[in-house]
Amino acid sequence: MSEGISGFKRNFACGELRAEDCGKEAVLMGWVQRRRDHGGLIFVDLRDRSGIVQVVFSPELIGDDFSLAEAVRNEFVLAVKGTVRPRPEGTVNPKMATGEIDVYASELRILNKAKTPPFYIEDNLSVDENVRLKYRYLDLRRNELQQCLALRHKVTMAMRRYLDSIGFWEIETPMLGRSTPEGARDYLVPSRIYPGCFFALPQSPQIYKQLLMVAGMEKYFQIARCFRDEDLRADRQPEFTQLDMEMSFVERENVLQMTEGLMGAIFKEAQNIELPTAFPRLTWQQAMERFGSDKPDTRFGMEIIDIADIAKESNFKVFASVAEKGGWVRGINAKGCAKYSRKEIDDLTSFVAIYGAKGLAWIMVEEDGVKSAIAKFFTEDQLKAICNKMQAQPGDLLLFVADKFSVAADSLGHLRCEIAKKENLIDPDLLNFLWVTEFPLLEYDDEEKRYVAVHHPFTSPMDEDIEYLESDPGRVRAKAYDLVLNGTELGGGSIRIHNRDVQNKMFKMLGFTEEEAYEQFGFMLDAFEYGTPPHGGIAFGLDRMIMLMARRDSIRDVIAFPKTQSSSDMMNKAPGTVYEKQLRELHIKIRESK
Repeated sequence: MSEGISGFKRNFACGELRAEDCGKEAVLMGWVQRRRDHGGLIFVDLRDRSGIVQVVFSPELIGDDFSLAEAVRNEFVLAVKGTVRPRPEGTVNPKMATGEIDVYASELRILNKAKTPPFYIEDNLSVDENVRLKYRYLDLRRNELQQCLALRHKVTMAMRRYLDSIGFWEIETPMLGRSTPEGARDYLVPSRIYPGCFFALPQSPQIYKQLLMVAGMEKYFQIARCFRDEDLRADRQPEFTQLDMEMSFVERENVLQMTEGLMGAIFKEAQNIELPTAFPRLTWQQAMERFGSDKPDTRFGMEIIDIADIAKESNFKVFASVAEKGGWVRGINAKGCAKYSRKEIDDLTSFVAIYGAKGLAWIMVEEDGVKSAIAKFFTEDQLKAICNKMQAQPGDLLLFVADKFSVAADSLGHLRCEIAKKENLIDPDLLNFLWVTEFPLLEYDDEEKRYVAVHHPFTSPMDEDIEYLESDPGRVRAKAYDLVLNGTELGGGSIRIHNRDVQNKMFKMLGFTEEEAYEQFGFMLDAFEYGTPPHGGIAFGLDRMIMLMARRDSIRDVIAFPKTQSSSDMMNKAPGTVYEKQLRELHIKIRESK
């Protein structure tokens, strides 16, 4: 083993060297990607986070250090001093940024040896994810993951620069707060000083950022760590990062325009992509009716079409009865899909059943008419009317769901996406941003037998709907808005309630007594008595945004040290048990589950 880096001063990163650097002395440090012994010459691909360069070890140039070069193996950490030279004619590698040059070593130090890794340090690995997560520090050596973290850095720096330029202040809010009953489960932190009492890690800085508006900060942002103890879901993390923003003296339009400018700055600076200056908008009702989703993917068509008026007049009782009751009888036109076999249609029927649909009716449009098990229940004119309404042509497959609104919308919304993937209708290079606005303020929870907030309890109702807050809560729309990119919700926000009376009404609709509301949120209600400005904001999931920008399939690829789907850390075995002494100090006793 050599004596470390004393006397060596790194002057180039491995991936920086180019033909114009020929003749210069380079001092490089990094990891061995690959070593090849060509008998008399040893070639080493040396890697750092900037890229790879080929280092040539020759006995004539390096002398006694050649024996060190012979001992080098993959993932050894090296320091190399040498001269940059052009590669011999015919050996240039155009696939490498440094492919025109080699570094001929004159001095070598082995800074550290390495065991053989459990998997190759290279891109496009086919390795079990649990193994990758167990050895995450090795997984992160791979270029594709380093590029994801580099993009994440660029995005956060672009966020900070843009928001600073338009007058925002970055302010940190507490990580230890009070548990609240609404929303997902909190991660609780027991207090040693106050036995039996607990802090909660923040699900978002929502209350604190509103109090910052009461405090006169006017424009706040924070790249905030948030925590939610949610049930297992494929691509959720128990801890995540969001860009959180709040503004005083604004209406919805101000927040939307600010966000469009922010997104433009982020994509331009981080990826040199020009975005439109304004994004299309749909109300929640429009999004649900056209796409069956409040986060629709608009990179392809296949919009949902209402045929309830025709269904009412038909002899097909399944359709007619749903239409009479005011339910949804709607369908999509899968262009060119009349080629599907009966098995493929049965598979689609099973697919929509996942979302509650009791069946999937279909009509194949052919040159000489239609083919369908339900055709006999419709007159020729009715079949023609359906085909006209759905702009059907020979070769198309019309698919229908008849059910209550929530089931039919969910089923058809997912079905159109499933067929689009199956038929390769989605251009992966498109970036379709979309605002969805005017969400319902409340929805009825059948299990709890009460109304719950669609977003959170501090979202303001539309001014013209406040009168219905107590008489017809389901009718009330919210001053809420979500930003959607390619069918994924990037983030959402709202104009907030800033009046104590309206906030009390909201708590009452959510089932709180006055005493319960004051017990949980009294400090906030009191704050509203001291001159609270109109305010609103928005928050974006940073992990999700980077995942989409990096064209990755999982948010775990853009987080340095993610948890598994089961919220555990494969690397350090968290969560783990603690010593009995620690539990005693916290006045906690573990009870065995039965």
